[in-house]
Amino acid sequence: MPIHYDDEVKITKINMGPYNNNGYIVVCPDTNEGVIIDTPAEPEKLLSELHNVQIKAILITHGHQDHLLGFSEITSSVNAPVGVGTNDTSLLPSEPSFLINDGDTIEFGNQSIKAISTPGHTDGSTCYLIGKHLFSGDTLFPGGPGKSRSPEAFEQELESITSKLLTLPSETNVYPGHGDDTNIANAKEQYEVFRSKSHPKDLHGDVSWLES
Repeated sequence: MPIHYDDEVKITKINMGPYNNNGYIVVCPDTNEGVIIDTPAEPEKLLSELHNVQIKAILITHGHQDHLLGFSEITSSVNAPVGVGTNDTSLLPSEPSFLINDGDTIEFGNQSIKAISTPGHTDGSTCYLIGKHLFSGDTLFPGGPGKSRSPEAFEQELESITSKLLTLPSETNVYPGHGDDTNIANAKEQYEVFRSKSHPKDLHGDVSWLES
C-alpha cells in the first residue's frame, strides 16, 4: 500500500474496487488515532490496513455510490461516527452521525483535519485538508476537475476549485478519489492553460485542463 509519512501525519492510500477508487487512512503517529476517508468496494482491503489504529471518524467526500460500496461493512466494523457534507446527506445508505460544513474541523490525536466545501461534482462535495495534504474526492484530479452533470454544475465546480483549492500553497499534495496523486502547483499550471483558451458555454462532463 502506498504510504506517505511526515512528522505530523501518516497516510495510507488503498486502491479499492472496480472503479479505481481510493480509500484513505490518516493517522496521528503520536497517538495512533485516525480517520478514514471514503468507503469504496473491497472494504476488506481498508479494514486489513487499520491494525490497531483507533478511528475517531469516517469522512465521506461525496455521496456517489462508488465511494459507498463498502460503507455498510466499514461502518459496521469500525465504531466511529460518520460525517458527510450537508447537501449529500440523502445519498448515503444510512443517516450520518454528523453533518459537515465549510471550515469545520475534525479532531483526532494531536491533529485536526479541516473540511472545505467544494460543491459542483455533487451538491455536498467536500475536500479535507490536513497540513500540506488535501483529500480532494472527485472535485480535483491530475489534469482536471471531476465529471460535471451540467454546464451550471461545471461552473460551480470551477468556482470551488479556483477559490478554495488553487489558493492553497503550491506544495500541497492532492489525493483524489480515484487514481494518481497530484499537487496544487501542477493543478495551477494546468488550469492556466485551460483558462487561456475559449470554451463553449455548455461545456461540462469530463473536462481536461489541457485538452479542452
